[in-house]
Amino acid sequence: MNNIGIIIGREYKERVYKKSFIITTILMPVLLLLLSAAPALIMRYGGTTKRNFAVIDKSGIIASKLVSDDEVEFTPLESSLQDALAANYEDDNYGVLYIGENILTDTNDAKLYTNSSSSVTIEANISKQIEKIIETERLKQYNIENLDKILEQVKASVHLTTFRNEKEKESTASSSAAASVVGMILGFILYFFLVIYGSIVMTSVIEEKNSRVLDVMISTVKPFQMMMGKILGVAAVAATQIIIWGAIIVLIASVVIPSIMPSDLMENVKAVQGGADIQALVAQSGAQGIEIDTSMLTAMASITDTGYITMILTTLFLFLIGGFLLYAALYAAIGASVDQAQDAQQLTIVITAPIIVAFVVLMMIMQDPNSQIVYWCSFIPFTSPIVMMGRIPVGIPTSEIITSLVLLYVTFIAAVWLSGKIYKIGVSMHGVKPSLKDLWRWLHY
Repeated sequence: MNNIGIIIGREYKERVYKKSFIITTILMPVLLLLLSAAPALIMRYGGTTKRNFAVIDKSGIIASKLVSDDEVEFTPLESSLQDALAANYEDDNYGVLYIGENILTDTNDAKLYTNSSSSVTIEANISKQIEKIIETERLKQYNIENLDKILEQVKASVHLTTFRNEKEKESTASSSAAASVVGMILGFILYFFLVIYGSIVMTSVIEEKNSRVLDVMISTVKPFQMMMGKILGVAAVAATQIIIWGAIIVLIASVVIPSIMPSDLMENVKAVQGGADIQALVAQSGAQGIEIDTSMLTAMASITDTGYITMILTTLFLFLIGGFLLYAALYAAIGASVDQAQDAQQLTIVITAPIIVAFVVLMMIMQDPNSQIVYWCSFIPFTSPIVMMGRIPVGIPTSEIITSLVLLYVTFIAAVWLSGKIYKIGVSMHGVKPSLKDLWRWLHY
């Protein structure tokens, strides 16, 4: 154990004391925030050039009812289609919208001509406006008085509030969309750590083997001790990074978000966290002329709940360590069995295949977190770290989490024992490109 402790300390200090580790640990949360906010910022500040469309309406119904906005400007014309197409031909922001005379009966009797590449949003904007005008004109054929007022009165906007029904507990509001997004983020973090840090272990072993450092070390330290010290040392580095990130996330959730959110919204959020009836809050706000999105309120109540965030980070930590130890043992065995990183590619496919499968299954959680394939993959140790972290925010029994963790760590012990046998032989093998058949034979030595 003393030898293992020395190796752990060496591996830990070698990586944690680097400037790159400090920089990435601090910048990664900022980068993740920027990436999550990038789509909204692009939509808001990216801007699009307004397109000017001449409208030739043979039906005499559509052109006068089209509404210009920040994307498109409509200008009705009485000229022919050929003249309209010839006008401003070199203007990339110019186009012609042609409406046929039978548009009410034949909804395909509409054509859009552009001088440059069109876009999906512009086409959807124009199509939606024409569809709405056609629907209104068709309804007028029924000769109903005050039709516009009636249609306005019958419009409804449903805000569905989801409650989790649990035995011997009061039903609590939940947001499946927010939970799914959190689960996807956590699963991606684990995917990132398993692949990156597992590769670090393998690369480190290959480099030390090529420099013959391992040949010297195994004269005084057992190969198994070398492998365990290296795995646990890199695991400590990953754990340090997760703990720092966890502290940053808790700080943001408990201090930063409440300070930048509107005070009335945070009052409602705290009321929901205190067990208040969310429907009553929505009704009360509605009476005051304030419309509240129940999904947003539920999501904010979750992400600003320090207890909930701590629980999520604790399970993330446990699955991260268990998953990393399992895969790091396999990566270390492969690193010890080859001399070059290129030689390890065919062997690492066997290891990375379950990780890729887990990431694919993770995408299915948003559709159904309790489907058979998602359920069983959350217990299979080679896929459970990623898949289970995707399911936990949705809300699953604690017994399933404990069972998955037990299976994961038991498999880790078995993997260390098997990988240790390969590692013990592989570190002294030079100039050999072992196949899967060779590794299987080494296991029986």
